[in-house]
Amino acid sequence: MDAAKFRQDFPEFADTTVYPDSQVTFFGALAESLLPECRWGTLWPFGVELFIAHQLALAGKNSKTSEAGGTPGAVTGPMTAKSVDKVSASYDAGAVTLEDGGFWNSTTYGTQLLFYARMIGAGGVQL
Repeated sequence: MDAAKFRQDFPEFADTTVYPDSQVTFFGALAESLLPECRWGTLWPFGVELFIAHQLALAGKNSKTSEAGGTPGAVTGPMTAKSVDKVSASYDAGAVTLEDGGFWNSTTYGTQLLFYARMIGAGGVQL
C-alpha cells in the first residue's frame, strides 16, 4: 500500500506527525496479509485502506489518551450520553453499528470494512 495514495484517498490522515508513514506502511502490510485479494477483487485496495484507517484512528485515540496521562489501549464502548449542567445529549450507537461487529464497530472505517467484507464473503446470491 502506497502511503501517499492512502493519504490522497483519506485526507483526514494527512498529518504525518500524528499518522507517520511507518504506521501506514505497517498497517497496510497487515491488511494485505489478512484480506484475501482473490475475494475482494477490484475492491481490495479500498478494503486495505479502510483497514489502515480503522487502525490509525484507534492508534490516534490511544496516543491522545496516553498524552493525557491515561492508559492507552483501554477498552471502551461508544459514549451514549453526556450531561453538562442542564444540557444533555445521547446517541443511539446501535443505529450505526453492525450486529456482532465487535472491534470493527469502534470506528466508522471498521464498520464500513466489515460491511463490505460481509458482502464480499457472502458470494453470489440466487433468488
